[in-house]
Amino acid sequence: MNAYLDTARRVIRTEAEGLALLLDSLDDSFSAAVEVILAARGRVIVSGMGKSGHIGRKIAATFASTGTPAQFVHPAEASHGDLGMVTRDDVALVLSNSGETPEIADIVAHTRRFSIPLIGVASRPDSTLLRQSDVALVLPTAPEACGEGIVPTTSTTMTLALGDALAVALMEHRHFTPEHFRTFHPGGKLGARLAKVGDLMHADIPLVAEDAPMSEALLTISQKGFGVTGVIGADGALVGIITDGDLRRNMDGLLARKAAEVMTKNPRTIAPDALSEAALAEMQGRKITSLFVVEAGKPVGFLHIHDFLRSGMV
Repeated sequence: MNAYLDTARRVIRTEAEGLALLLDSLDDSFSAAVEVILAARGRVIVSGMGKSGHIGRKIAATFASTGTPAQFVHPAEASHGDLGMVTRDDVALVLSNSGETPEIADIVAHTRRFSIPLIGVASRPDSTLLRQSDVALVLPTAPEACGEGIVPTTSTTMTLALGDALAVALMEHRHFTPEHFRTFHPGGKLGARLAKVGDLMHADIPLVAEDAPMSEALLTISQKGFGVTGVIGADGALVGIITDGDLRRNMDGLLARKAAEVMTKNPRTIAPDALSEAALAEMQGRKITSLFVVEAGKPVGFLHIHDFLRSGMV
């Protein structure tokens, strides 16, 4: 069992050392690659064969999800018609550890023929790919983690990290925010956490006037089914909330009272453009189950803890 752990640690250490070498090797070519991508009117076309292709798909997906339009094009498929996907407005990012992968020849030639900017990533500065590239990103010489130098491990890890570095540099230049991220990730738990309060709130909200009798307030609580009602003043602003706790505290002569006499004043609220994650944090931190959504002091929506359960956030 210890032998397995020793192998795991050796592999991770070797790849970490490769990443350290990559960090130290970065130069103005990286900045040039970012500028070329920013100047493109079209997409980043990422291509690579074998393990480089798998890494390329991930890089293209990361670009696309962080505000840089991108698409992976398989080099073999490109040779059989998919070169039509690569236009003059695009920029090509081609990956090949050796820089001599035969399958990338056609896509490289296509970029040269139509003056499409080419960013090459390879470990050999004198390779065909990097000699043909407008911007050459050279991977530093580092041993593969397999120990035999035959299985792409350290090299693919460095390529992946380089792709992530490009994506984040582009993302920061474009001031890409969580709200933008939400646009490209609408599904699942992550999408729910990045949704705005206005996307989750109920527009049909329980409300009564300050001078409403408690019989009316109880009817509103029952009809809306949230277990609470908001209380509004003459100007329509939210001035209070009536919860189950308020009802229990005022059981004696409850029906003889007005809403303003029973309500809790100045309830916690949230704005419709706040992230739903902020609303959930507010509820959990205050140990409450509901929040009114207000704009300019007036209620425009309502959130219940069950909304977060349905969305998968909790």
